[in-house]
Amino acid sequence: MNIKNDLPTVLPVFPLTGALLLPRTPLPLHIFEPRYLQMIEDCMKTPERLIVMAQPRGGQAGDRLNTIGCAGRLTAFSETHDGRYMITLTGVSRCRIGEQVEGFTPYTRVNVDWSGFERDLGPAERDEALDRDVLIQVLRRYFAEEELSTDWDGIEAADDETLINSVSMLCPFEPEDKQALLEAPSLSTRRETLVTLMEFTLRGGSNEEMM
Repeated sequence: MNIKNDLPTVLPVFPLTGALLLPRTPLPLHIFEPRYLQMIEDCMKTPERLIVMAQPRGGQAGDRLNTIGCAGRLTAFSETHDGRYMITLTGVSRCRIGEQVEGFTPYTRVNVDWSGFERDLGPAERDEALDRDVLIQVLRRYFAEEELSTDWDGIEAADDETLINSVSMLCPFEPEDKQALLEAPSLSTRRETLVTLMEFTLRGGSNEEMM
């Protein structure tokens, strides 16, 4: 399947506060609610196997969704002994989320518009302005402050996009900060936003001050 030329205009949406999916980057998920178990089963029957990840605007289930999400392809699936699903979505492209589509599914389906995100469907992005040593130094300080562990050899060996996107998805930022990382127009802008957020945390700033 040439997914560039065959993107659906209606997709199921998985609303999840604090979750960030970015193009070409995998996101493991644990699915246990019956309606989303059904969503995964239905998704696996489609040729594209796409689901849109989106954050509720107010941070609570039932709130309106942010207008920009990211569609991911279901690339790994396993079932636990008690019927839960462990899946991996790999980001394909960001999209604009339109109106809800009426139907009989227990989960929500929405109209999606892919225009404006053509770069997501191309090759991996490069960050020409990236100073890798400086970024790694900030990462080490931030991970120590937040008591996070990671594979530092893997981090240092990763290409620009994998490094920036993976760290953006991993860091425990506030939902609105995750949304800002999602909506960054380029990889360089995302890296700049990422560094700003980490340095702000290291200075001991509050959410109110950031706003």
